[in-house]
Amino acid sequence: MDITQEKTGNLNAVVKIKIAPADYSAKVEKAIKDQAKKAQLPGFRKGMVPPAHIKKMYGKSILVEEVNNLLNDTLSNYIAEEKLEILGQPLPQLENEREFKWDNTDEFEFDYELGLAPAFDVNISSKDKFTEYVIKADQETLESRIKNIRRSYGKMTNPEVSAEGDVLYAELVQLGADGAVFEGGIANTATLRLDLIKDEEILKTLVGLKKDDVVTVNIKKALDDQAAVAKALNISEEDAADLQSDFQLTVKNVNRLEESDLNQEFYDKIFPDGSVTDEAAFRAKITEEVEGMFKQDAERKLSNDIYEDLLKKHTFELPDEFLRRWLKATNEKLTDEELAEGYDDFAKNLKWTLIENKIIKDNSIEIKYEDVVQAAKVKLDAQFKMYSPSPLPEDQLAQYAVQFLQEKENANRTFEEVKALKTFEQIKSIVTLAQQDIDYDKFIALDKG
Repeated sequence: MDITQEKTGNLNAVVKIKIAPADYSAKVEKAIKDQAKKAQLPGFRKGMVPPAHIKKMYGKSILVEEVNNLLNDTLSNYIAEEKLEILGQPLPQLENEREFKWDNTDEFEFDYELGLAPAFDVNISSKDKFTEYVIKADQETLESRIKNIRRSYGKMTNPEVSAEGDVLYAELVQLGADGAVFEGGIANTATLRLDLIKDEEILKTLVGLKKDDVVTVNIKKALDDQAAVAKALNISEEDAADLQSDFQLTVKNVNRLEESDLNQEFYDKIFPDGSVTDEAAFRAKITEEVEGMFKQDAERKLSNDIYEDLLKKHTFELPDEFLRRWLKATNEKLTDEELAEGYDDFAKNLKWTLIENKIIKDNSIEIKYEDVVQAAKVKLDAQFKMYSPSPLPEDQLAQYAVQFLQEKENANRTFEEVKALKTFEQIKSIVTLAQQDIDYDKFIALDKG
């Protein structure tokens, strides 16, 4: 076995691998014998097929497989032993492909192109300054959250006349261009939440309705959401996208979710630990919860500010031409136009991954399984709190987290999130952070800017 490496640029290299018969003959003979023991061929008892017969029938395919296995193992081991930091995967140089006889006497030679990761240092110090925003809950957001919680624990009533925020149980029938019922058209009975009606003029026509009242409504304009229209009419989203008709809406019932009273029974349902005994304490708790949600937005902006700043400071190069070829080779459906449009974002993300990995390595940061489980628990707990502020029992939350991580995609995504979190924690422990209070609406404007 002969392996050599030739640098073809600052971040490019070619590895040449030569394989002689002595390197693969024993492996091929063993594979032939193993297959002979397992083969079931007409005229032979199982396990009694002569190796020579297997070699005659399948010798070339076995040789190809064993040489490929040897080649892959050799290349992987070489990269590991030489401690080469590569980007993407080795690409065979197809223009240097040679013709082989594949008769167990060949001396094989294969060339692989490598894209190498650049060498660089991460420069972070206390001279790097960032603003850490503390977002304060505005009155409108706070009142909206309190209203939603009170409605979640309220009771359903059936008022005679509809008002904003009510739910109409109604029959929807498609109308023709002349305004008459379209024979054989779309018809469905659905519930319409008035708080989801986007068009103010349409909303006005749906307020003040009683049972059996009939109005004409442009359901597509009213909901302004393809999926919502499809659900209301029980049709596909494709059909909903093409819909132009008005609909006759007949009220079957008016439903209203009354807000729960602010009393001790209500407080105990939400905070069973008895920590809330009056409206002031309740509002303080909800304010804390809302500002805790805002904290995630502030942390996201801080992380993004750090991300953009470090990318500007670290302007190392990548083996761009190699990476473009690698992306095309590993994504058969990727067009040249898609590659041209998406490459800059790919390169930017790859550069950040290299910076992130460098910080992890230089600071010996460990990512343990317990960290990943804890991150999954936090994520799931936040999801459950969207439906109820009452916390899940710890043992139940842990069980959900383990089930969640059994999905490989969830586990990989959560691992990357923990990795990113630990990286930013390390960066924030070095740079200078200046806290600044800011109202939510001003933060939104700042974030958009």
